Amino acid sequence: MLDDLAGLGPFFAVSSHRPGASPLPPWRPVGELLSPSGPLLDRIASIRAALAGRAGLAVDAVEPRVAASTVHLGLTARLISPALGAALLGRPIDLRPGGLWWQEAPGPVPLSVPDPGARADGPEPAPGEWQRVLLDEVLAPATEAIARLVPVSGRVLWGNVASAVNAAAQQVARQRPDLTDGAWQAAARLFASPLLDRERHPPGRAFRRSSCCLYYRLAPGSRSAFCGDCVLGRMA
Repeated sequence: MLDDLAGLGPFFAVSSHRPGASPLPPWRPVGELLSPSGPLLDRIASIRAALAGRAGLAVDAVEPRVAASTVHLGLTARLISPALGAALLGRPIDLRPGGLWWQEAPGPVPLSVPDPGARADGPEPAPGEWQRVLLDEVLAPATEAIARLVPVSGRVLWGNVASAVNAAAQQVARQRPDLTDGAWQAAARLFASPLLDRERHPPGRAFRRSSCCLYYRLAPGSRSAFCGDCVLGRMA
């Protein structure tokens, strides 16, 4: 199943470890990224420097909130994609934060999840629980942590989550047409959460989020700085 998951794209690929085990370094507990701690702050600083280099700007010219939103969007996409993909493949992964591990690396954060084929000690989440665990136990803490470290609008951050959900479903539909209906249905169930139900548009290929991830702040006035689903893109 993990091979099939990786076949959906790099944001879906995960490593695995024995349930209850603590992988050796460089693996680190994902809990570090779900709290306003040093590792998350370091990642924001690293992404800020990378954005500055890409745009040909001094680091101080990149607003901290732009870097924080970029980190948040990448992290949420990395967590949402394997969760949605695995559920559609018929073997949801255990997303409880205590069993998730990550590594520091450029690009999509390497993730390790409890082996879906191994027997875990204690009760496993019910099959339909993955949506609740993903939103309440993983994405909500990550979003709150970012907002506590850098002043970023909650509307922007939860718009990032909606964008990542839609992008994950769209990628599944692109790679596995046989899973298209299920992908959009799963995205719609996530959008029905009170955390996301303020989005004006339903998930789908024409989705346009109701907020902006702030990336355009790197090149104000340039159409190339607008993401495909940005609310500002229509007005540019």
